[in-house]
Amino acid sequence: MKSINDLGDLQGKRVLIRCDFNVPLDGETITDDGRIRAALPTLKQLTEAGAKVVVMAHLGRPKGEVNPKYSLAPAAKRLGELIDAKVTLAGDVVGPAATEAVAGLADGEILLLENVRYEPAEESKVDAEREALAAKYAAFGDVFVSDGFGVVHRKQASVYDVAKLLPNAAGHLVAKEVDVLKKLTETPERPYVVVLGGAKVADKLSVIDNLLKVADTLIIGGGMGYTFLKANGLEIGTSLVDDTKIDVVKEYMEQATAAGKQLLIPTDAVVSPAFPSGDGPFEKTVVAADAIPADQMGLDVGPATAAAYAEAILGAKTVFWNGPMGVFEVADFADGTKAVAQALADTGAFTVVGGGDSAAAVRTLGFADDAFGHISTGGGASLEYLEGKTLPGLDVLEGN
Repeated sequence: MKSINDLGDLQGKRVLIRCDFNVPLDGETITDDGRIRAALPTLKQLTEAGAKVVVMAHLGRPKGEVNPKYSLAPAAKRLGELIDAKVTLAGDVVGPAATEAVAGLADGEILLLENVRYEPAEESKVDAEREALAAKYAAFGDVFVSDGFGVVHRKQASVYDVAKLLPNAAGHLVAKEVDVLKKLTETPERPYVVVLGGAKVADKLSVIDNLLKVADTLIIGGGMGYTFLKANGLEIGTSLVDDTKIDVVKEYMEQATAAGKQLLIPTDAVVSPAFPSGDGPFEKTVVAADAIPADQMGLDVGPATAAAYAEAILGAKTVFWNGPMGVFEVADFADGTKAVAQALADTGAFTVVGGGDSAAAVRTLGFADDAFGHISTGGGASLEYLEGKTLPGLDVLEGN
């Protein structure tokens, strides 16, 4: 992949850039601006080089319709606060307002187009529809920079098709993410520990399959942990489970044993009669993994499990973590996730927090970004890379 420096003198040039500003909102207030901050090194280089910067980004799932709920106005406002450059939001994506705004851009200024997912063709499965929209995007730029790592696994007009139409390069964020993921899959320092949590086993099966070949220890927590416990023949009460994946999970446990890999699953759990809703406090009990009552639901790993997981992490040289250990958003069920985050912060290992809920968890629990080696901005993209899949938004960049 080319870098921005390979694009030559950008003074006065229109640089079309795909960023990922899909930030969580409470009304119009951004609750985690990490993805906007992650774009700053690239945007600063472009504005300081005197480029006219046209940013494409998305927020949420407006499904091809204009919906004020998904406007990028909060992102434009926050970007303007974070960067020493004029930031304007266009009134549409590729319509008259955007066209006029692009024409009026001065050197060193930033124009943020409205949510690209307002355009039905952005996510179309029909190549010709996406290509027609990409041509409209390309008319706004002389060169294209890909810096939205969170969407590079998507074959979308602003990610994939537009890159075919303009000289292109990877921004700093995309280049850094790829460099980190290559370390995790090709040259990890050992011991290499992978921590996987979150709700659904199905989301992580291919990752488990691929990482069992690379990692030394695989740690399983979160909602997916109960499918592993059930595969071991244990009662899991009303806990989240994917009954269709029991046999696959059994195979993975057998594979790990045969390959001499350590696969850690919960030995105790924090259970409650129901999923927490409202303000709490909530009824909770710590039980052994083989003693979960039939009418209780596991909502976090227990203290013994958290201690064992932390010990494995502290003995590692490389750690990748994706997915919380429990319902971290509720304080009563956040201890397991906090213990894992603390171990990652305390170890001297190269640590990677794999985007999505994991990134939200460490920030929600009060950890600084620099407590970790790298916090990925792309949960799904990171996982697909670790599965060994080809990511369209990377593959299309020149040099691949």
